[in-house]
Amino acid sequence: MIDKARTLPADQVFLDLEDACAPLAKPDARKTIVASLNEGGWGERVRVVRVNDWTTEWTYRDVTEVVEGAGANLDCIMLPKVQTAEQVHALDLLLTQIEKTMGYEVGRIGIEAQIENALGLVNVNAIATASPRVETIIFGPADFMASINMKSLVVGEQPPGYDVGDAYHYILMQILMAARANDLLAIDGPYLQIRDVDGFKRVAGRSAALGFDGKWVLHPGQIDAANETYSPLQEDYEHAENILDAYEYYTSEAGGRRGAVMLGDEMIDEASRKMALVISAKGRAAGMTRTSPWSPPEA
Repeated sequence: MIDKARTLPADQVFLDLEDACAPLAKPDARKTIVASLNEGGWGERVRVVRVNDWTTEWTYRDVTEVVEGAGANLDCIMLPKVQTAEQVHALDLLLTQIEKTMGYEVGRIGIEAQIENALGLVNVNAIATASPRVETIIFGPADFMASINMKSLVVGEQPPGYDVGDAYHYILMQILMAARANDLLAIDGPYLQIRDVDGFKRVAGRSAALGFDGKWVLHPGQIDAANETYSPLQEDYEHAENILDAYEYYTSEAGGRRGAVMLGDEMIDEASRKMALVISAKGRAAGMTRTSPWSPPEA
C-alpha cells in the first residue's frame, strides 16, 4: 500500500499509526514508516504521519521515533481526537525539543488537528490558534458520530430519521469558520463505503459546496472523484478567469477606471474579483486551462 501510494495522483499521503494499526503492531509500524519516508519517491506529495492521540500510551513514542528517525523527510504530524488547545501545545513542545536535539529547522514540521468529538468541536477555534504549526483542521466523522450518539452506522451518511437538511452542516461550518479565520486548510473526513463512488461524490459534494479544500480517500478508486468534486467546473473556472481579466481592464486607465461594470448580463465589482480569485486558484491548482480567454471590447 505504501509503495502504491507513491504513484497515486493525491496531494497528500498520511501513514497511519492510529486506527489502521493494531496495538501490537504499532512498534514495528513506526520502523516501517521511518524507512518508507527515508526511502523517498514521494514527489511533491505532502508527507504526513498520523500518531495516536494523547489519551493513549503510544503518542510520545510515535512522535519521538518517527520524527527523530525521519524528521527531515516529514512535512506534518497529524494529531487525532484533539479536544483542547493544550493537546496541540504539548505536541508543539515535543516537536520543538526533537528538532533542537536533532538539528532540524525548528517549526518546519506542521500539525494537522483532527476534530472527532463534541469537546474538540466546542474548542475548535482555540485549537486552530494553539500553535503556528497548525496547518489543517480535519473532520473525523466516525468517532464524532459515536461521541454524540448519532443514530447511524454508515460513516458520513445522514442518520435515519433526518430527512430534511444535513445533519453534519453545523459541524462542517464550525470547522470551516475556524480554519478560514486563521488561514488554515479545512479537510473533510473519510467515506468508508469505498466501492460506492456515487455515495462518496454525494457526501463530498456537501463539504465542497461549503468551501472545504478536500476530503480523505481510503482507496485509489476515490481519488478521481475527490479531485473532480473539489475542483471547479470548467465553465466556472473560465468565468472566474474572465471576471479577473475584465475587472483588471475596466479598473485601469485604458478601461475607464471603473469600479463596477457589466460583464455580459452580470455586474462585477471588487467583491466579484475576490470570489473569482478563489475559483481561479482552485482551477489552476487542478491544472485547468482556458479555452476562450476574455478580451476587451474594441473601441
